[in-house]
Amino acid sequence: MPHHAETRRLPYTPAQVYALVADIGRYAEFLPWVQGMRILKTDGDVVTADMIVGFKMVRERFTSRVTLTPETRVHVDYLSGPLKYLHNDWVFRPAVNGACDIDFSVDFEFKNKMFERLAGMFFHDALRRMVGAFETRAAAIYGVPSPALSGISSSSATSAA
Repeated sequence: MPHHAETRRLPYTPAQVYALVADIGRYAEFLPWVQGMRILKTDGDVVTADMIVGFKMVRERFTSRVTLTPETRVHVDYLSGPLKYLHNDWVFRPAVNGACDIDFSVDFEFKNKMFERLAGMFFHDALRRMVGAFETRAAAIYGVPSPALSGISSSSATSAA
């Protein structure tokens, strides 16, 4: 049951970072291993979507319900696919100098124990790459942070129990 939680400070406003994470229809453009996204339904701030994830010869489809709380939170509820469960949250908080503190957590378990073992082998690297992809996307869209905001720190905790 891989679990990952981390807090990062990014030199962008909570509104900017929220906008990136909430734009789930564009994930295939920049997230590693995401091969496709399809919005199935939008009902106010609740979006139901399919994500197709592929790595080497493995390709799976996940259906999730994403609850958007503008500028403060993105919560993902797993509906169907190869997992037993998935809990995923992004929380955005204002920080000093107009920056944003992001609390990110994900916890999941595969139905298939072989996938579970495989995920455990690549889990830490995959999550670092995924969060890094959002940071790279922010720099591409909003520009490179000002020198006053360079060196913003981050911390993380990960386990693959």
